[in-house]
Amino acid sequence: MVKERARILVVGGGYVGMYTALRLQKKLKREIKRGQVEITVVSPDPYMTYQPFLPEAAAGSISPRHVVVPLRRVLDRCRVVIGEATAIDHAKRTATLSTLATEEEGTGTEELSYDELVLAPGSVSRTLPIPGLAEHGIGFKTVEEAIGLRNHVIEQLDIASSTRDPAVRDAALTFVFVGGGYAGVEALGELEDMARYAVRYYHNVQADDLKWILVEASNRILPEVGAEMGTYTVTQLRRRNIQVLLDTRLASCADRVAVLDDGQRFPTRTLVWTAGVKPHPVLAATDLPLTAHGRLKCTPELTIEGATHAWAAGDAAAVPDVTADAPGTETAPNAQHAVRQAKVLGDNIAHSLRAEPLQTYAHKYVGSVASLGLHKGVAQVYGRKLKGYPAWFMHRVYHLSRVPTFNRKARVLAEWTLAGLFKREIVSLGSLEHPRAEFELAAGGRPPHDPKGSN
Repeated sequence: MVKERARILVVGGGYVGMYTALRLQKKLKREIKRGQVEITVVSPDPYMTYQPFLPEAAAGSISPRHVVVPLRRVLDRCRVVIGEATAIDHAKRTATLSTLATEEEGTGTEELSYDELVLAPGSVSRTLPIPGLAEHGIGFKTVEEAIGLRNHVIEQLDIASSTRDPAVRDAALTFVFVGGGYAGVEALGELEDMARYAVRYYHNVQADDLKWILVEASNRILPEVGAEMGTYTVTQLRRRNIQVLLDTRLASCADRVAVLDDGQRFPTRTLVWTAGVKPHPVLAATDLPLTAHGRLKCTPELTIEGATHAWAAGDAAAVPDVTADAPGTETAPNAQHAVRQAKVLGDNIAHSLRAEPLQTYAHKYVGSVASLGLHKGVAQVYGRKLKGYPAWFMHRVYHLSRVPTFNRKARVLAEWTLAGLFKREIVSLGSLEHPRAEFELAAGGRPPHDPKGSN
């Protein structure tokens, strides 16, 4: 039994937010039923995105709707609020929210009171003041961006196939990816694989006409899989005629020309930015302690240092790694830790409400897996190195086991099975980004993406 009625506010509907609320639903089932505990989840989207599947969704191997988990269905004992937490005053136990309703009403923000706070807003793309990046860069962190990128790549093949201008054709067939981490390498590998397959249906575009470029500021890619597997990945990408430029930075992408710091210039209509993430801006709008890198200072029990009734985990939290040999080491901000931290976090909140001892989060990193396209991958798990088909197969098995709900597991497995029996679907649905364009034209207006229009 809990000591007193508790209102739990979970900020964020990603890995930590959803899994923590899911754990609390299970651990506090009787208390929720009696009205002693109330859980509110605030998320900008009504779903949780399983980000490791974004590259496969972009390549068409998985349907976009199977990459996301609807929060209302999974968190059926929680109150789900679609909106953003813009500020938090923990001293007063209040959070300032901006929701879809407040925007429609024009009443500004609203305040929500709570007793226990779970801060799990995740991270946002880390951008740099590079000329042209805001105008022409494409992110790769959400399912909308993944599907938009897929449509964009296929659209470039259509442009290249129909244009008579060699400069337009060259720019359309040049794809630049900035960032050699998981997101950049997996997205590049999957999309290159898809585009190589797609060109067989174009009478005047060949696979060798495509130019793929990976730009990485450090001297290696995929540091999570180790130096040896990172070097192997570079070799494999280059064998696929993908230029891998290490120790190189993007200096400008103004006028749709990617200019690198070594002087190379690539006219391109596709520049994908995956060069890291940074803490969510809401963390700076709180009265809670932050590290020099802007993450929340946490204890091994996942409480926020110096603040009672406040908890955090995942990308937003600097959690001490008690399994590390070096003092001061923090757990890596990745899905492997986030899912496990959420389980301990949910348990500890329940323990706290019942005046029970808290658990310490301890998990030794077991390794990493990465896909480089269909039947291609690299992995380093428990010190063992895998590459090619075995690594790709392990990548799929691991993430299938981790994607939430049996429903999603079954649907993803079914899609993979069908994909092995039939040909890829190569279709661009670019009109999804502007669904009213056709109707506006019919009504005598201009599509919203028309630069000459009023919108």
